[in-house]
Amino acid sequence: MDLQDFKSDMLYFDEPLSPTVDNLLRRAAENYGTGNAERLLLEAFQMARDNLSVLVGLYRFYYYQHRYGMAIEVAHHVMAVVAPRIDFPPQWREITMTSLSNGVLSSIGMVRFYLFALKAAGYLNLRLGRFEEGLAMLRKVVELDTSDRLGARLLLEIVGSHNADVIPFPAQPKKMEARP
Repeated sequence: MDLQDFKSDMLYFDEPLSPTVDNLLRRAAENYGTGNAERLLLEAFQMARDNLSVLVGLYRFYYYQHRYGMAIEVAHHVMAVVAPRIDFPPQWREITMTSLSNGVLSSIGMVRFYLFALKAAGYLNLRLGRFEEGLAMLRKVVELDTSDRLGARLLLEIVGSHNADVIPFPAQPKKMEARP
């Protein structure tokens, strides 16, 4: 099955947004560097918790702020929102090729979106030193994406080719203490 064949499928950003939520997302983008973006994104999230454009905005904010734990939470929320839309099981570990085939009948775009969220969560788990979980997630993506259209195989190969000690990226930067 080719996960690139989604010519006429609805994509996440095709979902309608209320004018208020659309305005919040626009303002968050405009205020990214001012410290107000997160508040605006969270306000949009409170109004449209299951809107995929809102979730993408929130995920990207946390990712680019290096707040990977929060980004993983958003990725899991994305999977929880998309799974029932494409008849996927509620737990990503339970997805089979049959699930994938059935999901593609509903929406190949949403299947890809789900798998991208799973790949993102896997990658971020690796960044946080949660290797077992991250590798399991990436292996699931590779298992389902047999043509490697989403590029998860390369991440597994990179991790597999490095035998050195891995130093995880710190979850939170350490605060500097004032010295007397």
